Amino acid sequence: MDVFAALADPVRRSLLEQLAHDGPARVVDLTDGRGISRPAVSRHLRVLREAGLVSVHEAGRERHYALDAAPLAAVGALVDVLRGPGRRHTPPVAASALDALGLEVRRTGRDRRAATGASSRTTDTGHHDTEESA
Repeated sequence: MDVFAALADPVRRSLLEQLAHDGPARVVDLTDGRGISRPAVSRHLRVLREAGLVSVHEAGRERHYALDAAPLAAVGALVDVLRGPGRRHTPPVAASALDALGLEVRRTGRDRRAATGASSRTTDTGHHDTEESA
C-alpha cells in the first residue's frame, strides 16, 4: 500500500494522530470514541501496516500498534517540493520582536520630546500656546 493512499482516509489519519500522541495502543483502545467497529479499525490498521506506517508488537494475546514515522519522510519531501523555495515565507524576525521594536520607537519619540522640552509662548490673544519640537 502506498503511504499517500493510506493517508487519504480521515479515519487512518486520526488513528496515526492518536498513536503519535498516546503511543502504542491496542485495537480496543483505538476503537473507543470513533463510532466504528473493532473489525473496521483492524482493517484500517492493516492498511497502515502495509504502508509501513504502523508496526505491531504481540504481547500474549494482545497486539499493540505503534506509529512508524519513517515512511512520512516521502510526504514531507513532497510538501517541500510543492512549497518551492519561494513559497516558504518565514519572516527573518519574529513578530514579537517587531512589536517590541514598535514600542521602542514610540518610547524613543516620547523621551526625545521630553528631553527637548516643549517651547512655550503667549500669543497675541493672550492664550498660552505650546509647541513641541520633534
